[in-house]
Amino acid sequence: MPIDSTHPGSMRADVAPISVAGWIALILMIVGGLNWGLVGAFRIDLVASLFGPDSGLSRAVYLLVGLSAVYGIYLLTRLGGRHRL
Repeated sequence: MPIDSTHPGSMRADVAPISVAGWIALILMIVGGLNWGLVGAFRIDLVASLFGPDSGLSRAVYLLVGLSAVYGIYLLTRLGGRHRL
């Protein structure tokens, strides 16, 4: 896709910037992915270690990570409608 050469370092014209909600969802998905990686590799649940295995805060983090993944699916469907792989 063409890049606006009149503005050095400009973003691609066909890609919208990520919203604040998108950034938060991305960060939470990374946290969740790293946590699952630690669980798989070392049997360490970092979220449970930090906040307690059955605490409300751990459950809130898990819920937010799950909701972020659902939002990520939504974003992918929007992106998939504009671009062909």
